[in-house]
Amino acid sequence: MDTHALDAVVIGAGIAGATAAAHLAADRRVALIEAEDAAGYHSTGRSAAMWIQNYGPPTARLMTGLSRPFFTAPPPGFTETPLMLHRPVLFLAPADQMAHFHDLLAAGLGLTEITPVEAEAMLPALRPGWTKGAATEADAFDLDVAALHQGFLRQLRARGGALALRSRAGHIERRNGEWHVEVTGGDVFTAPVLVNTAGAWGDEVARIAGVTPLGLQPKRRTGVVIDPAPWTVTDWPMINDVAHTWYARPEARTKLMVSPADETDLDPQDVQPDELDIAIAIDRMQQALAIDVRRVERAWAGLRTFTPDRELAIGWAGDAEGFFWNVGQGGYGIQTSPAAGRLVADLIAGRDPGALGPVLATLDPRRFTPPG
Repeated sequence: MDTHALDAVVIGAGIAGATAAAHLAADRRVALIEAEDAAGYHSTGRSAAMWIQNYGPPTARLMTGLSRPFFTAPPPGFTETPLMLHRPVLFLAPADQMAHFHDLLAAGLGLTEITPVEAEAMLPALRPGWTKGAATEADAFDLDVAALHQGFLRQLRARGGALALRSRAGHIERRNGEWHVEVTGGDVFTAPVLVNTAGAWGDEVARIAGVTPLGLQPKRRTGVVIDPAPWTVTDWPMINDVAHTWYARPEARTKLMVSPADETDLDPQDVQPDELDIAIAIDRMQQALAIDVRRVERAWAGLRTFTPDRELAIGWAGDAEGFFWNVGQGGYGIQTSPAAGRLVADLIAGRDPGALGPVLATLDPRRFTPPG
């Protein structure tokens, strides 16, 4: 049983924690602690992420845009493989979604409206006449989540930071201006700053520390992989209906990943797919695409965790000195991660957050703190 004296302790080694810890380690002694055997076991390791400008609330879209330069040109040694692979997004609107379609065009950035006939040419499996409205976001990309996550963990280590796996926080208290975090096995990590990046377990970490929870809600999201033969899908766009009731994208070059875009409220857990959601995903996809699904090759589920207003929560707690929140990433945590990690480090250091300055009030976790 050892005590580790640090400048910051980060709890939760998914993409939010890895990014925050790597940025903090540039000028601080940092430990990133994780309850599981592997970093990113839950949401990050189950994400089929893309960089899509027109996704999430306005603050997430701003952070998505600010993150793009990092994805395009990561620092030397960060990764041996490209982080981005160009893949446009095709938005489709059947007759009952045209109101959503007009809202998308009015609020979207970089969208080009196309005709249904052009959509059918772009997506050969699209059933003729199914879509009444269509638009493309040409400037979108697949993201290599594993390479991104491992790159930040590598950066953390290169800057002298530590990653402690199998280290579940069991006791957290603040004494004499320091947070004391006792983990599995009895080791204690101490630091004046505690950063909560525990995702679906964020409120649980707060309760252990005696901090008021934010009201985080984990929601299950399901994905299935099918063989779309005889269609060749390698160069297909990502496909979204504009009401976001299903989506699909090529997976492993020759397969197709399909999701019913489900958001089922659950308690934090090692979530598994539900057979009904798998059936719904296939049914919704088949209403639009002429694909005969003979079997599901793989199915999985992950948790996407939201704050009550579905905005991210990044900032100091209102009722505990030195407790910093970085939670509520929902489904846009990967594509906002470089900007979010930089913001965490800037706020903790008291630096100017630059372009994110105008949205700090929107992101401030204290908006959920009861008065008094």
